[in-house]
Amino acid sequence: MSALRAQLRAEIALVRRNGEQLLVTLGIPLVLLGFFSVVDVLPSDTPEAVDFLVPGILALAIMSTSMVSLGIATGFERSYLVLKRLAATPLGTRRLVAAKTFSVTIVEIVQMVLLVGLGLVLGWSPVAPNWVLVVGAVVLGTLAFAGIGLTLAGTLRGEVNLAATNGLYLVFLLLGGVLFPQDRLPGALQAISDLLPTTALAEVLRDTLMSSGDIGSAWFVLVAWAVLAPLAAVRLFRWN
Repeated sequence: MSALRAQLRAEIALVRRNGEQLLVTLGIPLVLLGFFSVVDVLPSDTPEAVDFLVPGILALAIMSTSMVSLGIATGFERSYLVLKRLAATPLGTRRLVAAKTFSVTIVEIVQMVLLVGLGLVLGWSPVAPNWVLVVGAVVLGTLAFAGIGLTLAGTLRGEVNLAATNGLYLVFLLLGGVLFPQDRLPGALQAISDLLPTTALAEVLRDTLMSSGDIGSAWFVLVAWAVLAPLAAVRLFRWN
């Protein structure tokens, strides 16, 4: 546990030092939520656009932080042989994956506070939210997307990982029910969308924030990604 704590402290310090990236990570979801809530150009299945957008942008923020920011940074650390030195320590792959996953939760907590606050200012009206299930969904989403990002970072060269992660982010953004309902997609794409972690997380957050949060198929998809993606990261990660 001492090795895990030491690595976690190092990861948190790295997050604090990279102020520019942190501002971008925090700022982009806020800009998207503010813009598309005021400029009502996206289709939604709720009377107010902001009611549809807040859960979706929360899912987008988790994906951006856990998969994109973490995955790209780790990929370049590995490419520049920064992680090679850790291979000779007692840390191990499992503790490295755990430390990196835990480190992004701090950023996500700030993101959640800012996005929920902005949503309320813009007129968002959550209906009987189940905050316990909301927290559970955020944890599962973090595990899922961090696992995906670290799997790519641990198997691909830095430049290839950058392209692959951004490409996957675009796919998840367009097909994941974040900015518009997935039922607007053609049938074949809708079937693919049902299996994506972004769709599952966005749907679960909408259910838990806007209704009683009944356990549905989206929860099972999200749990599957939250279990399998970190396992893949641990098993496939290579130090250099």
